[in-house]
Amino acid sequence: MAIPESLSAAQARRVALAAQGFTDPAPGGAADLRHLRRVLRRLHLIQMDSVNVLQRAHFMPLYSRLGPYDPGLLERAAYRNPRELFEFWGHEASLIRVDLQPLFRWRMERAEEYAWGGMVRIATQQPELVDRVLREVRDRGPVTAAQIEHDVPRSKEHWGWNWSAVKQALEWLFYTGQVTAAERTTSFARRYDITERVLPRHVLQTATPAPQDAFRALVQLSARSLGVAAEPELRDYFRLPVAGFKQALAELVEDKVLLPVTVQGWRHPAYLHHEAKLPRRVRAATLVSPFDPLVWERGRTERLFAMNYRIEIYVPAAQRLYGYYVLPFLLGDRFAARVDLKADRKAGVLRVPAAWLEPSADPDETAEALAVELRRLAAWLGLETIAAPERGDLAGALTDALKPEGL
Repeated sequence: MAIPESLSAAQARRVALAAQGFTDPAPGGAADLRHLRRVLRRLHLIQMDSVNVLQRAHFMPLYSRLGPYDPGLLERAAYRNPRELFEFWGHEASLIRVDLQPLFRWRMERAEEYAWGGMVRIATQQPELVDRVLREVRDRGPVTAAQIEHDVPRSKEHWGWNWSAVKQALEWLFYTGQVTAAERTTSFARRYDITERVLPRHVLQTATPAPQDAFRALVQLSARSLGVAAEPELRDYFRLPVAGFKQALAELVEDKVLLPVTVQGWRHPAYLHHEAKLPRRVRAATLVSPFDPLVWERGRTERLFAMNYRIEIYVPAAQRLYGYYVLPFLLGDRFAARVDLKADRKAGVLRVPAAWLEPSADPDETAEALAVELRRLAAWLGLETIAAPERGDLAGALTDALKPEGL
């Protein structure tokens, strides 16, 4: 369908959902490497997070787009040869398509400008420690920080983000591209190794582009993933520096790779990727992770979906509006509900601390569709039962919708 120069909010929403892969056909059977690559060509990277109240964040975007799949598929792509993904700071900590690694070398080379204080202090104040840790990884890798720390002095503070000196040195080496994650332990700790022993040879041998060429390529990739976007989210997708981003954006507009458009209700100028599609309908019915690229930029989420969405993990319990780990429920081309979920693995129960209806959604239709999705999610997570929702204005209807079948 041809895209006009002026888009309604609904049209922009459908463009965005198509660009993110929510209109792609579902796998006919078990998802395989072809399906994973299709999603990665859409997203380019997947955010990681240590929170595991439901499922690790990096497993969820594939689930939202493919349905139930074997998480081992993603594990193999990230941590077994030949690798499809590598870990780096793309949009926060991320799994990134391995062929894009050269586009992030500017960030590695200018780490002192972008890395946070603890890493930079270690690198500038204790370079001998950094060299020692690098030798340890070279001699013993793949290796965790804990395996090195026993014979390297610790900093006085060792809690939360006050990482040990060894961990800070490893993260500096990781940020500068000298080491990378060879794999993750069962407790989600990185096993570090020398980058040359982890990344494919053809990636390592790829020439390093000039920073401005990398910025241009990354802005084009973010625009392709977003479909239609304003400047804040185009820049936010790969967390690009302002000056480089502005120049790249201007060049892409001049070359008609990005087409200026107006979107109803948007204050910022909008840009459409020249290959973006406008589907007539979106038939999604899936939960979306708080760390999904669809909702990364919260201002964009509000403009596209009329949903003021915030993750409340770090909000004191008494001040939370919706819950600890709340996932939006995408039904058609709108978010119809948001639901707080917890996987009680010991009891084999998917717990639903809260379920809330969005203002424009039909409660009965939403409850029925969400019940189907919760059964699908519980089965994927290996949970035998779903607990009745505990609170929220959709709790009653959802409880009724869950009763007939259960699991």
